[in-house]
Amino acid sequence: MKKIVLIATAMVSALALGGCNSPYREDRAVAGAVVGGATGALIGAAATGRTGGALAGGLIGAAAGSIISAESQPRRCAVVRYDYNGNAYCARYSRY
Repeated sequence: MKKIVLIATAMVSALALGGCNSPYREDRAVAGAVVGGATGALIGAAATGRTGGALAGGLIGAAAGSIISAESQPRRCAVVRYDYNGNAYCARYSRY
């Protein structure tokens, strides 16, 4: 029961902190690493009950969080064109 509560708390805190984002890729990578590392450490500690499990979970979570958050930046429209009816659409996207 203790592990379930700990895992649920980790998931809720990760979702709450996941809303803190930035338009800059480097900031998003750092925030993702922090959230992923904390969540991974909590889950690793709950799953194994040892310090090594928490350390491994933290490292794996930090790496995954950094990669996922840096690559999930929303795309911005670089070139806007208009169709025959006057509706705007994006002809080319930019990542930055």
